Amino acid sequence: MSPYANLSTNRTKLNRPSGNVKRICLLAPAFLALFLIASANPRDARPQSVDPGLTAHEWGTFTSIAGNDGAAVEWSPLSGPKDLPGFVEHLRTPNFKLGLRGTVRMETPVLYFYSTHENSVSVHVSFSHGYITEWYPHAESIAPATSETSAVCAGNDQDGSVTWNFVALTPGSADEPPREERESPYYAARETASTPLFVKASAGEEREKFLFYRGVSSFAVPISARIVPVNRVLVQNLSQQPIPSAIFFERRGDKIGYRVLSPLQDTAAVEFPELSGSIKSLRADFEAILVSQGLNQDEAHAMLETWRDSWFEQGSRVFYIVPKPFVDSVLPLTISPAPAETVRVFVGRVELVTPATENEVARAFAANDRETLQNYARFLEPILTIMIERESDPERVATLQDYLGTVYRSMFAQNR
Repeated sequence: MSPYANLSTNRTKLNRPSGNVKRICLLAPAFLALFLIASANPRDARPQSVDPGLTAHEWGTFTSIAGNDGAAVEWSPLSGPKDLPGFVEHLRTPNFKLGLRGTVRMETPVLYFYSTHENSVSVHVSFSHGYITEWYPHAESIAPATSETSAVCAGNDQDGSVTWNFVALTPGSADEPPREERESPYYAARETASTPLFVKASAGEEREKFLFYRGVSSFAVPISARIVPVNRVLVQNLSQQPIPSAIFFERRGDKIGYRVLSPLQDTAAVEFPELSGSIKSLRADFEAILVSQGLNQDEAHAMLETWRDSWFEQGSRVFYIVPKPFVDSVLPLTISPAPAETVRVFVGRVELVTPATENEVARAFAANDRETLQNYARFLEPILTIMIERESDPERVATLQDYLGTVYRSMFAQNR
């Protein structure tokens, strides 16, 4: 058996606060003092001025994996391939993130502005019980700030944040933002009519069509999804607001299927879809949902283009529109002066470990089928952990633990 086989049970246990909120830890080689640097927060008690010529639109994704009870499980969400351009800034370095675990990966929120005139705004985003891990353009403040040798754990009273104190909006500007030769899904978000902007940085002005950031947290997601007999998924709304729309999606090889769910007030048992659908029709239905929530057509298209290789990859998952009050509660946004309108559309993504996924992953490990394993990439760790929890045969558990050890060795190798 691999020496890493028991890592699933021998990993350092994370302290968990009471209630639904878990603790996430950033583990470093040496455990020194805890450094917390408060960010400059533009919010204050005075009434905020409103710019009638300013509008803000934002989209983003909350990704999680449903465990055996349907709730989001803890995982290492930053161990996948590096998909961002080199000019994007990182908390510490791009390789620090192996030890950062949570239940939610906040992926690629982009914040667009539409201004009728040249203007400047300040922007502050807080992230409940989480870290902001990547951002662009340069931000004046990221909190909590960490050194290369510090150990930081997020608890009940700790929120991450990012602050841009001066964002210049330049309608009609022909200045191009940076682009590298290597392709990245990052660039698809630029294909909108949003107002160009720039911020001041040490290297000069950094230009873009939006503000970009990502993060990891352990807040409790507003939905659970559990596989139940026979060939159904039980989807439950855990929030106080209706889930405006949801899609149950499955892909096996070149075949896909999906079901569009009506607004979810409480619980719905959804049958697995027939694998007779098309990506074209799915994209059209998805784009219509995003537009119905307030995004412009080009913004909805840009969001789908950004995630076209990831959202519709091999496996089974539930997509859902996150209720805006929930978004505002876990990701408070302050813009000053305030826009006349602010639209925020976040898509939740819940990965499901179905029997088909279990069988495919197990066969691929046994055959050393790296191509098939790559289909599941960053989700292999939680998939195997969930499979181990479901298994009662000791020999089978040992085999799965050995597979999990292989995943951990690969993760460490990628992030050295």
